[in-house]
Amino acid sequence: MNDFEFRESLKNRTKLFAIRIIKLFKALPKTIESQIIGKQLLRSATSVAANYRSACRARSQSEFFSKISIVIEEADESMFWIEILFESEIMKKELLIDLYNENEEILKIMATTRKNSKKFI
Repeated sequence: MNDFEFRESLKNRTKLFAIRIIKLFKALPKTIESQIIGKQLLRSATSVAANYRSACRARSQSEFFSKISIVIEEADESMFWIEILFESEIMKKELLIDLYNENEEILKIMATTRKNSKKFI
């Protein structure tokens, strides 16, 4: 897989992750705490996809590094909110584990990408 194919694949993967989070949000209980936590997760997870897409259009290596750093922050925040959903027993862990694992993989990929891009700044 060349660089272009990898970027396109990761753009699609982060977008699919965002869509899965949107569907999760729709399925959350309609309690105040569920909706507040869900909105936080919705914001951070969709930001992962949007900011990665933006990073792919960066005009310089330093801009790319900066935008990938935002993606990492948002992915880490998304993991936090998913953990809160199951640790507070709003949703069962079994229902969230696949999303959590996907989030973790995306976070690892982005961290490695940022580490490797640092060489070019």
